[in-house]
Amino acid sequence: MTPESEQHSFSIVIERVRDFEFLARFDKEHYAPLTIDEPEPVGHDSEPNASRILSAAVGNCLSASLMFCLQRSKLEVKSIRAEVTTNIARNEDGRWRINNIQVQILVATEEQDEKRLKRCMDIFENYCIVTASVRQGIPVDVTVETIDT
Repeated sequence: MTPESEQHSFSIVIERVRDFEFLARFDKEHYAPLTIDEPEPVGHDSEPNASRILSAAVGNCLSASLMFCLQRSKLEVKSIRAEVTTNIARNEDGRWRINNIQVQILVATEEQDEKRLKRCMDIFENYCIVTASVRQGIPVDVTVETIDT
């Protein structure tokens, strides 16, 4: 069992606005609320739905983890961009499920120190709590490419 000193939690309130549109209020006052809606025909497709927000969370977490490693390795990041493709399919019961998530990260650094770049590419995914958690139920494939800008 994990010691209490190594655990923490947070609470988010999700409240229905109308139809299938919901407002997520976060645990910190300075965080803006987030509106979530379902696509038609159920919702109005006025905002991203939960699947898109999950996909954004995976892409953001992976990008931030890679960025953190590169900075700790004293590599100056010129740009970083993640393209996230989420595949949705019906399961054996006919219910829609996220089948897999594919993430391609494009990163450009000031210098091309292959040893430090490789080290980060080998370890950064292990530090992304969102992706590690999602992978317990959804395959997540990640590729990283270095680019020149």
